Amino acid sequence: MPNLPHVLHLVDDATPGGVNRVLEHIQTCPLMDRTARHSLRVVSRNGALPSCDADIIVSHLSLNWRRLPSLIAFRARHAGKPLVHVEHSYTEAFTALNVPSKLRFFTMLRTSLALFDNVVAVSQAQADWMKRRRLAAAQTLRVIAPVVDLRDFRALAPADGTPRVIGAIGRLHRQKGFDILIRAFRRLPNQDVSLHIHGAGPEDAALRALACDDPRIRFFGHSDHPDRVMQSVDLVAIPSRWEAFGLVALEARAAGRPVLCSGVDGLTMSAGRDGTFVYGQEEAGWAQALATALEADTVKQKSSRAVDCEREFASAWSRLIADHTGYDATAVSTSDVYSTHACPAE
Repeated sequence: MPNLPHVLHLVDDATPGGVNRVLEHIQTCPLMDRTARHSLRVVSRNGALPSCDADIIVSHLSLNWRRLPSLIAFRARHAGKPLVHVEHSYTEAFTALNVPSKLRFFTMLRTSLALFDNVVAVSQAQADWMKRRRLAAAQTLRVIAPVVDLRDFRALAPADGTPRVIGAIGRLHRQKGFDILIRAFRRLPNQDVSLHIHGAGPEDAALRALACDDPRIRFFGHSDHPDRVMQSVDLVAIPSRWEAFGLVALEARAAGRPVLCSGVDGLTMSAGRDGTFVYGQEEAGWAQALATALEADTVKQKSSRAVDCEREFASAWSRLIADHTGYDATAVSTSDVYSTHACPAE
């Protein structure tokens, strides 16, 4: 076994969520093991960043004005180390909806990202936005779409027949747009369909109140078994107001479930060619899209089952690691580690 490079990942949010699921995959994926030895360190959101010893240091940190001084000091202390930042949060739609002082925000982001040797965008849409706004130098920018182990999703039987159960899966937060979905769903006259909402978060009470006494809408809370949640639904609706990538869309594709989602940010990549996109957050538009989706025969819909995503993710990281360390793990391109439940591309 060669002496693999050590890649240290820094994160400042230890709560369950997409970022930490991706980090768990990085640490446990057999393909990633062939490119480097990956480790994780949780750091404070507001305090100084520690000194680190690794061949490459990867930031999954939130960037803001409060973080900037410690980030500058961290760069100075690690002047000879390759530093990489993965941007999991900021997007064009996020900025449009949440940032009142855009000039100030862009100044912070440009200054922060300039401290890194590489900036990883998690979707092509996010990368294109960064280029247009000149937030990161084009030569430092890469696109690596995040992934988790999708084998349990691919093992599920695909959706069969016309959808009867719509699944809304994710944190109950304004970002996810579940309020739009509930209002749109309540417009539907169909009494033989249901909306299942899986997740927890700050908007739980407000969303339950919005659902009112509609018996077709059910709340299930958070689940530690996302594949079982996916098995219980026929169609996945993702009405997000902004979304850097959208793991739920990728998991739905792997499970052979149709995806109906907002045409914003990274969802245009994660939902792929199989996705049906709704542009805008208007209640009437979503109600019409739901009505159309509920009439479609899922058996006739082709699905790629998101085959090869894990391999593409590992290969992209392998290339980045090779650029900084010279270590080239060619085994990533030929491994069949994830082929057990994979379906051929269609």
